[in-house]
Amino acid sequence: MKAEAKASPRRHSRTEREEHPSGDDRFRMLETSMKKLRYRPDALIEVLHSAQGLFGYLTGDLLLFISHALKLPPSRVYGVATFYHFFTLEPRGRHSCTICLGTACYVKGGGTIVAAVEERTGLKSGATAADGSLTLATARCLGACGIAPAVVFDGEVAGHQTPESTLEKLKTWEAADGES
Repeated sequence: MKAEAKASPRRHSRTEREEHPSGDDRFRMLETSMKKLRYRPDALIEVLHSAQGLFGYLTGDLLLFISHALKLPPSRVYGVATFYHFFTLEPRGRHSCTICLGTACYVKGGGTIVAAVEERTGLKSGATAADGSLTLATARCLGACGIAPAVVFDGEVAGHQTPESTLEKLKTWEAADGES
């Protein structure tokens, strides 16, 4: 009679782990993204981009999760997340308005656009409205100097902006939000 081989306990790969303790399926999706990038530490920016796309913003716990998965010090992950303007550690509004204050944009009126939007909305740069409708931000430079002053509305760059054109765009958002 042949001796039956003992079944060895199955080892789980990184993607076959038990579900995240929170039960949030987005962690599984983030794990899949990191697996595609082979958990390479040099893929940190891509992983942070995926995480922010899934979660909307980067929490401290999420940064630690990424730190452990990529075997990077938490300070490195936090440093990258706070260095790049694209990443945010706080929830953002349904709409975002980022006004460029680079030299060309500032000289051509970027500062007056910021002042007009702050006055109209009651928000300071970097803040999100209490109702979650709008996040107002400024950028040091968008690299769109040829169309200065530039404003990014919900991720789309608009050139040759004025305080009036920027406020008009905000009004269209308010009207659309009022209809929903």
